[in-house]
Amino acid sequence: MADIFELFRQISKKEESSPTPITHLIVGLGNPGDKYIHTRHNAGFLALDYFSQTLGVRIERAKFHALCAEAQVGKHRVLLMKPQTMMNASGQAVREAADFYKLSPENIIVISDDITQAPGKIRIRRKGSAGGHNGLKDIIYQLSSDAFPRIRLGVGEKPHPDYDLAAWVLSDFPKEEQHLLFGAFGCVSDGLRRLIDGDFDGAQQLCNSYVPTPKEKE
Repeated sequence: MADIFELFRQISKKEESSPTPITHLIVGLGNPGDKYIHTRHNAGFLALDYFSQTLGVRIERAKFHALCAEAQVGKHRVLLMKPQTMMNASGQAVREAADFYKLSPENIIVISDDITQAPGKIRIRRKGSAGGHNGLKDIIYQLSSDAFPRIRLGVGEKPHPDYDLAAWVLSDFPKEEQHLLFGAFGCVSDGLRRLIDGDFDGAQQLCNSYVPTPKEKE
């Protein structure tokens, strides 16, 4: 009988040391450092921070050249990631994590800024080109694939065609536009939950139809 109890203890110990495997990688794009926190290029970081708060976790563990956190979303165990390379080298962290957890591109969801859309607008795509976004471009290069879902958050177009692009994406949001962006995070979080659960069409319908709401004047 003692041998049976010992077997049960060994099985229990093995189960405790073998948590549910990571099934998805959720990546928010941005630049590390306090001076970039509220810039347009950091919309992905900001949205992922909001999502992590809804899950009750903090993205603060250094791993894969990124800050990471594990979380449970429904039946799925996910890794939340904020690459700590600069934006143009975001793919390094994504590739390292994807290789470690043996994840296919279809199970990697990336949140990025989008200067072709108005502040707070959301667009979900199943795959596709980088659309001029250097962070997405590097991820495509590092994964040798563009077949990963992405959520693109509108941060506003340049004031005029000759405006320097780098200066624009590294500029802070004015309060009115910041409100529009932050207001979209709840919808982004709901969209992420649907994507993780495999409901791409539902996530796309929800997020692509979202209409940003201006703050009422006091």
